[in-house]
Amino acid sequence: MSYATQMEAARAGVVTPQMQAVAQKEGRDPAFIRDLVARGRVAIPANVHHAALDPNGIGFELRTKINVNLGTSRDWSDLDMEMSKARTAVALGAESIMDLSCCGDTRTFRRKLVAECPAIIGTVPIYDAVVHYHKPLGTITPQEWIDALRMHAEDGVDFVTLHCAMNRESAARIKRTGRVMNVVSRGGALMFAWMEMTGNENPFYERFDEVLDICRAHDVTISLGDSCRPGCLADAGDEAQTAELVTLGELVTRAWERDVQVIVEGPGHVPLDQVAAQMKLEQTVCHGAPFYVLGPLVTDVAPGYDHITAAIGGAVAATAGASFLCYVTPAEHLRLPDEADVREGIIAFRIAAHAADVAKGLPHARDWDDRMARARQRLDWEAQFAEAIDPEKARRYRAQAAPEEQQTCSMCGNFCSVKNMNDALAGLEVNVIEADGGAAAAGADDVERGDAADGDPHRL
Repeated sequence: MSYATQMEAARAGVVTPQMQAVAQKEGRDPAFIRDLVARGRVAIPANVHHAALDPNGIGFELRTKINVNLGTSRDWSDLDMEMSKARTAVALGAESIMDLSCCGDTRTFRRKLVAECPAIIGTVPIYDAVVHYHKPLGTITPQEWIDALRMHAEDGVDFVTLHCAMNRESAARIKRTGRVMNVVSRGGALMFAWMEMTGNENPFYERFDEVLDICRAHDVTISLGDSCRPGCLADAGDEAQTAELVTLGELVTRAWERDVQVIVEGPGHVPLDQVAAQMKLEQTVCHGAPFYVLGPLVTDVAPGYDHITAAIGGAVAATAGASFLCYVTPAEHLRLPDEADVREGIIAFRIAAHAADVAKGLPHARDWDDRMARARQRLDWEAQFAEAIDPEKARRYRAQAAPEEQQTCSMCGNFCSVKNMNDALAGLEVNVIEADGGAAAAGADDVERGDAADGDPHRL
């Protein structure tokens, strides 16, 4: 018997090939993965048309996964460069790629990604509808919005971000309460503007049952977009964000009733002391559905370094309840990222994800760190490079400052505590002064005598 979705199969007690693959990667029993999928706590985005997919599971009980945003803009529309970014992302270990293209031949690029890329592929149909229909926003019809979703599902994308909760009620709340940054979600802002111009309700909210029919037919996971996510610290946890989360929780239940997998999107910009609380709130209000967060960025003042401020928030978020981290690059808020920015963002978020997995106590998460520690204790540089999260950079840095004492590095040399402890424990003589360094030794004695004479504690 065939099943329409991973969730339907799981609820029937069936372990699919995708669940089996996820179980092997996670080092878990396949029945454990199946049961989490059945409960909605794990999503395995796996469109039936994505033949090249290497499946991954997204859920708090599993390893934290990383999503990489890429795609064209009107100012930078080189599709070949975006495809190169996608290959870089896969090579660096990102489990998911989200195509946010809003210019050029978006459908050809999307189909190429699906045909060639083993990562989970996500898209935002609201963006693409504007490009595909190529007409004024206010003239797009409710049916055309729905048809854009159907096109993406038929093209093989594994998950779609739909800004379902940006409805007439939430739009009125935005206008009534006021925010510093208003709506920073691109899809949310487009839908807000469309509703204002047409007077219509958001079709993804009003016709949610039809949305579920499309997603069920192709096993597309819905990523419920957070249109009211805070775009600055001042808006974090406000009425608009919290009320939208309640609506998203209601939509989660409706999707699960139809065996459609769901991910819930979250902030945004959040003060560090609020991050964990927001993760716990989502887990409660959205019934434990996997939580997908952008960062969150824990300060607003680091343009050029937002991959760092976001990775700080991401590590805390993933420890406290998030399952899926959307990376942020150094170019955030400034320009479309280039391939070097993509690399920096991925590495920063892989570090954040792994730190969270260790903190959560996931089985075998610490094994990687322990292997590195043993390699460092042995001063085995090749083993250290092999365990490094970015082996190329680690090897390059060491090569740029080759030490005289090859066992050590150029920071410590013969003062290396690891080398000296190894020698001392082995019963060997520890000598930090080279054999021909008599003059150096005499000089050191003079310095010590000078220190004693003049009492300067900084001369050593």
